[in-house]
Amino acid sequence: MFYGLNKFIKNLLPKRLFYRALLIVAIPVIVLQIIITIVFFDSLWIKTNQGMTRALVNEVKTFIEVYKNDNYDKNEITNLFSVYQDLNIEFIKDKKFNYDYSERWFSPIDRTLRRELKSRFGIGGYWFNTTNYKELIDLRIKYQNGYFKFLIPKDRLTSSSARIFGLWITVPAFIMIIISLIFLKNQTRPITALAKAAEKFGKGEEIEDFKPSGASEIRQAGLEFDRMRKRIFRHLNQRSEMLSGISHDLRTPLTRMKLQTAFINDKDISSKLVEDINEMEKMLNEYLQFTSSTYVEKDELFNLSELLNQIIKKYNNNDISKNINERVYLNGRKNLINRCINNLIDNALKYGKKINIELSKKSTNIFIKIEDDGPGIPEKEYNNVFKPFYKIDKGRGEKRSSVGLGLSIASDIIRSHGGNIKLEKSKLNGLEVRIFLPV
Repeated sequence: MFYGLNKFIKNLLPKRLFYRALLIVAIPVIVLQIIITIVFFDSLWIKTNQGMTRALVNEVKTFIEVYKNDNYDKNEITNLFSVYQDLNIEFIKDKKFNYDYSERWFSPIDRTLRRELKSRFGIGGYWFNTTNYKELIDLRIKYQNGYFKFLIPKDRLTSSSARIFGLWITVPAFIMIIISLIFLKNQTRPITALAKAAEKFGKGEEIEDFKPSGASEIRQAGLEFDRMRKRIFRHLNQRSEMLSGISHDLRTPLTRMKLQTAFINDKDISSKLVEDINEMEKMLNEYLQFTSSTYVEKDELFNLSELLNQIIKKYNNNDISKNINERVYLNGRKNLINRCINNLIDNALKYGKKINIELSKKSTNIFIKIEDDGPGIPEKEYNNVFKPFYKIDKGRGEKRSSVGLGLSIASDIIRSHGGNIKLEKSKLNGLEVRIFLPV
């Protein structure tokens, strides 16, 4: 029960830090304003208005009681109450007194006035309206064969301090919330900048002019991130330089070995040695390609549809079918995407004959599908084949030598663009590679 309630509350809360911090600031202010308002209206405004309304109804009741006394002049009494009590009084003869009126239950003035009149004159003995006049209240009290019409100023029933109080309690609250918005924006900006820098670094993009700022904790996190980024770049550069040196050192003896095989009289032995040397060169190139998959290349907006068509045209293979939407653009590293697609197509051609390539775009995602009719891969191996140097002995037969880096390189490239790559069984009964890329 508590877990479900906790999950429900979490779903209602905003996800971003800025809006959560805004709630932390705004909710106490709003709750405090509501409490003060309720206390004010209950102890001051409502009770004050109730006392003013009761005093007015008593004046009306007093006037009617004095008016009944034949010892006093009727006109003189009316004039006295009009002058000294600020009551505009008129007697209207009407035997059919209509006491039906629209009850405005949401109006505090109407509720208080109705309650006091009912206690003094009973049901059906009064009628009033607070909306016919802007500054006056129309009050009618039944009397003998007619009724008294009282026009009473509204300020006799309401206190102007309520409007002033409402103004003073809301305007400062809005000003404080606006000031809080400005300060919160300044406090969350360094966190947003750090998150964007981390996102760029995760995609392999170059980070320019990142300067930690904000509170000491955020500044410390930014400094540690910058140090970590520099350590990782230094490690990658050292690895690339080391493998480049190894590549340079190994190519020289391999070239000499190729030249020496040309002087071997036994052609059978010579061809086997050349085949081994070519295989070593191929493995060496794959190692270098894997290390260069993190090569820093600037993002650019390019036509992905055109790139796929160029890649397919290069193979000049009638067994490759395609279904590519026109003008699908991607903001990324063109050379890395080109290498990724080439690796996947080479892998499909290695194990299958027929290949189908599809490209589509839906809302904010780009979908690429490459499927073949090869032997496929066991489902339990779907995650393992993305590991570097991992090879399986069954499923997809080993037709050619491989070091197990093709899918690993493709996965690194796609994930560096913020996308995802998955393997499934294709409709051609082979392997289907699905690529998801954000626009």
